[in-house]
Amino acid sequence: MRRILAVIIFAASGIFSVAEGQTRSQEVSLTLEKLFNRLVASHEDSEKLIINDSIKFIIDSYAKSDTVFTHKFTNLKYLGQVTSKNSGLKIITWNLLFKESESRYYCYFINNKGKTNHLYRLEAKYNTTPVKSDITFSEKDWYGALYYDLRPFKQDKQPYWVLLGIDYGNPSTTRKIIDILSFSPDGGIVFGKKLFVTEEVTKYREVLEYSSEVVISLKFRSDKSIIFDHLVPASPALKGQKEFYGPDFSFDTYNLEKGVWKFKSDVDARNKK
Repeated sequence: MRRILAVIIFAASGIFSVAEGQTRSQEVSLTLEKLFNRLVASHEDSEKLIINDSIKFIIDSYAKSDTVFTHKFTNLKYLGQVTSKNSGLKIITWNLLFKESESRYYCYFINNKGKTNHLYRLEAKYNTTPVKSDITFSEKDWYGALYYDLRPFKQDKQPYWVLLGIDYGNPSTTRKIIDILSFSPDGGIVFGKKLFVTEEVTKYREVLEYSSEVVISLKFRSDKSIIFDHLVPASPALKGQKEFYGPDFSFDTYNLEKGVWKFKSDVDARNKK
């Protein structure tokens, strides 16, 4: 463990300076790969915490580096890294699975402000209760998720990002989340915006909850369109019991129209319009 910590301190001390070049980048990537592999193989929660602290130390230095928007780690299957097309926002996220206590999510948001980057470090415990769709969240009460894609958009000339994420907080169900991220005038991070319009209600976010035994699709089909599986219960008698929900091979969409995301049901997945 001491040898690994020495390597970590050395690697993070100048993690991605231009002078060091590609060699240092590869060394850090290899160190992270070994740490994540040890994290997965470990059976003791106390050891997992120590390993995770080492991962956080490296990611923290990386997130503050000048090259965070131009570099991406490769061959790290346990680390999520997504950057918006306009390089305005980067998200780095991973989860920590425990045996005896509540598992956790870790997430770094890096907001590119031009001359400087604003860094947000978030942490949340796994939560079995559903993610609410009628309120906003901040970094202090973030619900926790692994984000795997995002797109920038504007509403009333204000910048926003729509995020796609997944939440494993309930062992009986999986949740996929479409959320909107923005930054308040004082620099705080805000999750949720009342821009998801359906026939019945306007939501702050869309939460798709379904059986952990099935797999569904949720993805962008363009910068202004999100497509996902339509979910139904296994039988009418199970309506409302999300652990029995799954796809019925039809699709729904949210489409960006005049700054709001409008819901459309039963679309042809082959048609991108």
